[in-house]
Amino acid sequence: MANSKSRATTIAISVFLMLAMAASLVALPTANAQAPTPSFAFIGATPNPVGVGQEVLIHVGVAQQLQNTYEKWTGLTVTVTKPDDTTETLGPFKTDATGSTGTIYVPTMEGTYKLQTHFPAQPLNLYDFFGNLLGTQDYAADDSDILELVVQANPIPYYPGVPLPTEFWTRPINAQFHQWDTIAGNWLRPAGSYTMPPIPKYHPYNDDSPDTGHVLWTKQYALGGLSGGENGIYQYEMGDAYEGKFLGSVIINGKLYYNRYQSQGGSNVDQDVVAVDLHTGEELWVKNWDNQRLAFGQEYYFDSFNYHGVFAYLWTTVGNTWHAYDPLTGRWIYSVTDVPSGYNLYGPTGNIYRYAVDTTNGWLAMWNLSRVVQPQTTHGPDDGSWRPFGRTFNGTTGYEWNVTIPTDLQGSVAHYSLDDRIFGTTSLSLFGYSGPSITSWAISVKPGDEGRVIFQKTWDTPSDTNLYLWTDVSFEDGVFIISEKETIKYYGFSLDTGNLLWETDPEHYLSTYDKWYGPAYGYGKFFTGRQSGICTCYDIKTGDKLWAYEVKDVWSEVTYGLNFPIEFHFLADGKICLSYGEHSPINPTGRGAPMVILNVTTGEVIWSLSWFNNWWGGHVLIGDSIMVGMNAYDNRLYAIGKGPTATTVSAAPKVSVYGDSVLVEGMVTDTSPGTEEYALTARFPNGVPAVSDANMSAWMEYVYMQFPRPTDVTGVEVVVEVLDPNNNVYEVGTATSDASGTFCCEFTPEVPGLYKVITKFEGSLSYYGSSAETYLKVEEAPAETPPPSPTPAPMTDTYVTGFGIGMIIAIVAIGLVLILMLRKR
Repeated sequence: MANSKSRATTIAISVFLMLAMAASLVALPTANAQAPTPSFAFIGATPNPVGVGQEVLIHVGVAQQLQNTYEKWTGLTVTVTKPDDTTETLGPFKTDATGSTGTIYVPTMEGTYKLQTHFPAQPLNLYDFFGNLLGTQDYAADDSDILELVVQANPIPYYPGVPLPTEFWTRPINAQFHQWDTIAGNWLRPAGSYTMPPIPKYHPYNDDSPDTGHVLWTKQYALGGLSGGENGIYQYEMGDAYEGKFLGSVIINGKLYYNRYQSQGGSNVDQDVVAVDLHTGEELWVKNWDNQRLAFGQEYYFDSFNYHGVFAYLWTTVGNTWHAYDPLTGRWIYSVTDVPSGYNLYGPTGNIYRYAVDTTNGWLAMWNLSRVVQPQTTHGPDDGSWRPFGRTFNGTTGYEWNVTIPTDLQGSVAHYSLDDRIFGTTSLSLFGYSGPSITSWAISVKPGDEGRVIFQKTWDTPSDTNLYLWTDVSFEDGVFIISEKETIKYYGFSLDTGNLLWETDPEHYLSTYDKWYGPAYGYGKFFTGRQSGICTCYDIKTGDKLWAYEVKDVWSEVTYGLNFPIEFHFLADGKICLSYGEHSPINPTGRGAPMVILNVTTGEVIWSLSWFNNWWGGHVLIGDSIMVGMNAYDNRLYAIGKGPTATTVSAAPKVSVYGDSVLVEGMVTDTSPGTEEYALTARFPNGVPAVSDANMSAWMEYVYMQFPRPTDVTGVEVVVEVLDPNNNVYEVGTATSDASGTFCCEFTPEVPGLYKVITKFEGSLSYYGSSAETYLKVEEAPAETPPPSPTPAPMTDTYVTGFGIGMIIAIVAIGLVLILMLRKR
């Protein structure tokens, strides 16, 4: 009883404090007041002053907040008087509960603008603390003071931004670096080869995708490679067909999340989920969520009056129940039961939607995951905050709307586009549709236009007996595509009218297989090719053939064609990634198969690498502009991207004499995470040499895949600079490292004194740059010693002979003359 009284007292005190706080925050007049309450309109502008053509945020409102979060003042306007005395009116505006709102204005001329807010008279509802309506209070109209906005000819500076990284980088990215969003993409929807509807393979925000096949790290996924021994040349099983290795993989925030084991066995066997740093290859955690498998990921931007931020989740699905987990730690966050069946569509903020279509009974509904957490039909303590933690929600509360549609729509839904349209056709069939005509249709799901039939069109097929298959839809380009099996053609139709737009010429006869799962689209182009091994690129709006590339089998390992069968993985950064992959490859499989990166505009090869993909498993993914996938030749995960390097330098002699030359030596090595594995440090005790972009694929195959060492490897260019004793910096030479990573350069110092020697590898398509420094001293040359005076040489026969007889006679004659002169004295 004492405890009960204590709780009651505590609750009473809490209620009193809350009421006191509410009273202090919202000082409202009593409901019985009769005279209109004065209001105080205001206006502000940021920035001020501003340059012509630059955006200004106009702050509009009245200095009276509202008592209820969901109420607002209405009808506010702003009069703008320009420097030329012309005027314009902005609005009307609705405020939020603070009594204010904002709008963007762009001034077009230099001078002083005058702005004034006008608040119209209106009533305000009054509530008690528990939300009960007490009455209303009228508020009088008011005009704000006039604000002068100074507009100058010269633009004001904005935040300068931060350039894209020039050094090896990892997550997290500083939130101020807005420019980095272009290289920091996620991979949220696993794109298995037989996903229907097909998941788009275009993955933006990876604008620094690999330009070479440089490997960052590897990680064993399953036993792989050559079995050997009693089993000879057969390789370990790689999952095709139907086993689902590496399936369901997700990339969020620079981390790779994947199911450790293949999908077969379900919850009857261990089903671990692994988190790995995509940049470093470090394993972060391993979780077993009751043997649930990772299904997809989510990054949801929540934006409300209380809270603003992105929430990331890893999702598992068990029947129609979803479970959300924290990507950083792997802990459970919340669950949703009774999720309707359907296809996940991600909104602009990362929220997940599904459409439910019943063409038989004639209804169409949209389901909204965020609405399950925040129903928006009742208001409670969680209003304005995202607080699903530790809770389980009933998914039936997530329906956003439900409308009636016609019951005469033929065929089945083929694909969905959020807030745009739903497409259906009679040609949607696993093994093809045969008949004299195909009917296709589209229903609008645009806000305010839900359920309207955009078109329902019948196309008379060229042949009653041929098989026709719905292939894909590009909602962005307004085209849907149907293929014809026997003629090996594709037909493009308008998503606005259903009319035929184009048809292609026949393709290679092997293209008749699996036409409905193979294609990809992006950048206004449509890419075909699977069993034929020929990637053909078409203009998706005209059907014009732009280029074709054959994935040649130069060693004739494929028994039914000249090319390797291919599958498309992704499009990003103006590139398309494809590789060898087929439904049920024989064992031993074809050798010499590649992964190929093509320029989407020209079809030219950017780079290729030895690769065999798992058709029924996970694709090659890309996130943070780093590629990662499972190579079935050895069942290892390979991460591919630009890597770090290290440069060393030494100079000899360390102390030299002015006028002598100096030899600069050093190494440039690849310091990517994968080079730290013992298998590599044992082979490369001095480090893995950095090599040229042109040699990269062959070098990576040697370093990581046990291929023979290439014989024609060149290294990277190194620039040698000096800081001389006079503080002048200049280049004294360049050098290219060799296959061991070593370089050297000789130069002669220009003046005596202390030198700093700086060696720089500026970086390449494969590597980030690095540098190193050392010092040397150049001493003055010693002063020259004057040569000693010569000592007279003794007279010898040689010298006598040199003088000659005539000279001796002359000397003797002079001597006689001198004797005679002395005698006369």
